[in-house]
Amino acid sequence: MTKSMKESSDGIDRYRMFINGEFCDSVSGETIDVESPTNEQVLFTVPKGNQQDAILALETAQAAQKAWAARPAVERGEILSKFADLIRENRERLAKILVQEMGKTYGLALGEVDVSADFINFPAQAARRLEGDILPSDLPNEHIMIHKVPYGVTVGIAAWNFPLALACRKIGPALTTGNVMVVKPPSVTPVAVLALGELAQQAGIPKGVLNLVTGGGSTMGEELVTNKITRLVTMTGSTPTGQEIFRKAAERLTAVRLELGGKAPFILLADGDVEKAVDAAVVSRHLNSGQVCTCPERFYIHDAVYDEFLEKYIAAVSKLKIGDPMEEGTDIGPKVNAHETNELEKIVKRAVDAGAKVALGGKRPEGEAFQKGHWYEPTILTDCTNDMSVMRDEVFGVVSPIMRIKSYDEALELANDSDFGLAAFLFTRDMRLIQRAVLELEFGEIYVNRPMGEQRQGFHNGHKLSGTGGEDGKYGLDNYLEKKTMYVNFND
Repeated sequence: MTKSMKESSDGIDRYRMFINGEFCDSVSGETIDVESPTNEQVLFTVPKGNQQDAILALETAQAAQKAWAARPAVERGEILSKFADLIRENRERLAKILVQEMGKTYGLALGEVDVSADFINFPAQAARRLEGDILPSDLPNEHIMIHKVPYGVTVGIAAWNFPLALACRKIGPALTTGNVMVVKPPSVTPVAVLALGELAQQAGIPKGVLNLVTGGGSTMGEELVTNKITRLVTMTGSTPTGQEIFRKAAERLTAVRLELGGKAPFILLADGDVEKAVDAAVVSRHLNSGQVCTCPERFYIHDAVYDEFLEKYIAAVSKLKIGDPMEEGTDIGPKVNAHETNELEKIVKRAVDAGAKVALGGKRPEGEAFQKGHWYEPTILTDCTNDMSVMRDEVFGVVSPIMRIKSYDEALELANDSDFGLAAFLFTRDMRLIQRAVLELEFGEIYVNRPMGEQRQGFHNGHKLSGTGGEDGKYGLDNYLEKKTMYVNFND
């Protein structure tokens, strides 16, 4: 008897993994509880897969890969376009799951579903534009042809902050280019990704081409990364986890694409538009409760506009509403779990102990509505120095540490004095400084006079400890293809 995607009882939805086009439990029968960050109730369970489950998924994918790669690219693209359409048709259902398991606001969850569909559809539409090269040879009657071919079996590992979007960001280009994929979502927010299995069936994605598995990083995750079947690993998550994956993959020289942590500087110069900078800072720092790798995490504000910016920023942040993420008008929901909230609390305490002053927030909210769940108030810290941990270590939450600067050169030096290089923000009207930033800011993604938010046709990549590889657009698509050179001599 064929198993369904989920079963429900006692108010808990029990989801299954998706392997070889069918829904299945883990070999061990063990499960993982998934709690609501809003009220700490167990809402879902998912299978706790292990090495055996990982091997089954990889072998299934391997068996399906050649037939999938042999299909014309346009056919693959058509199937994936249908998959994207089904994601859009299930927009409200998927968004509600994201709110339940992750705690983000319903409006943001709807946006994540829309972006997820785009991450599938953009590469699918590019299926006819996968290109190689023909080069002139040094020999007579010969052509040099550079073919781009799929790696084969790929593994996608997604982070918990945007689990559906990050999974689809990998699925779209991987499958369009003729690869097959095993996706492992994070154990803390796995459910929306598992729900894709049913839509993959409906879209007609062949068995084994897309597999969705859940389990621990030290068991299932390690097997997925180190198994000889795996040819490419693409992962979004923390820098320490990415470094460990890099080390594990090195044994077999498996290709790795990593999008890791960030510590984005937010630079406002004397000639910058203060109103625009405040608006951008409010949105960019507090989106998804500050749990975004490209959020501004350290603020460098010029002396000439510091007081004006701080006054307006405090006023704007004070108006943000914390509360039930399903309620209209809520700006900030809970943190994803107790560990993340505790870490945020420790970071703020260390900053205050080191001399920073709390201009706003700095604690958990009070009141009956916040007795359960993982909450933290939007926090603004002043009198910060660049050697404080709050200015150097990733802070995945609604904390804004602010420093005064006297020049662009000072801001540039402070911004680049970091192990991270994912995103940066710059507010100035001076085109000379903007052009300098292109060459001098050591970050893969730079937002000039605007809030954060990359687009599908761009390229999302980090420098330094923020990653290797990159995603989106034509350059991201190319990351899922290997090159094969053919020297074709046609002498008689």
